[in-house]
Amino acid sequence: MSTWIKNKRKILGLSQGGVAESLGISRPTYVKLEKGEAKPTEQQKAILAQLFNMSQNTFEKNMSDKVVISDKVEMRETPKENVKKFKEVLLYILGKIGSRPNIGQTALYKLLYFIDFDYFEKFEEQLIGATYIKNTYGPTPVSFAKIVKQMESEGELVEVKSKYFDRDQTKYIGVKEANVSSLSGQELKHIDDEIERLAHLTAKQLSELSHKDTPWLVAKEREVLEYEFVFYRPEETSVREYEPL
Repeated sequence: MSTWIKNKRKILGLSQGGVAESLGISRPTYVKLEKGEAKPTEQQKAILAQLFNMSQNTFEKNMSDKVVISDKVEMRETPKENVKKFKEVLLYILGKIGSRPNIGQTALYKLLYFIDFDYFEKFEEQLIGATYIKNTYGPTPVSFAKIVKQMESEGELVEVKSKYFDRDQTKYIGVKEANVSSLSGQELKHIDDEIERLAHLTAKQLSELSHKDTPWLVAKEREVLEYEFVFYRPEETSVREYEPL
């Protein structure tokens, strides 16, 4: 079992040795703090809070609220992917912007990612709750291919091969209109806001933006992206207005 301290240190790009030196202790002693085998003193808490750019009260609250298992923050149990919502959100996006030349498969991957992770940051609830992994070009929804294949077989969309700036592109055309009855007004507004904010970007620009996002930054290649890391986002990707510390 590890503590929240380890993840915060990794997010900030600090080394164990560097933090240990700031605390005036040896690296092995500091490792015990990260593993939860020892508790920081009041003086060490104050130094760590300063290193992590937060108040000591916020530091202590994070330590007590966020338990880490296998190096992953476990803030709450999250529901499994809602396949029905996945399908309807995809059809909704295709109905709105699917015909735009920049909206191919890669752009759809990133739009779905930001719709999901931005919603979680804003409302601390899942929208689709899809599983995304870290790939070279950004987050990839694991079940996308399976769901699209199913939707094709059911006559809900068709796959089209095309070109975009002389590059091969896979596009999807919705045959069936989205049934938005499974989506709340808040969810629909959020999707519309995300489309307005992001849909004009190219796949490359969306990928570059996702590469600045904390869930992608802290994950290893092909590792699942953790929703909880949206609460440590930089200004470039954060969509929630937080109260000052």
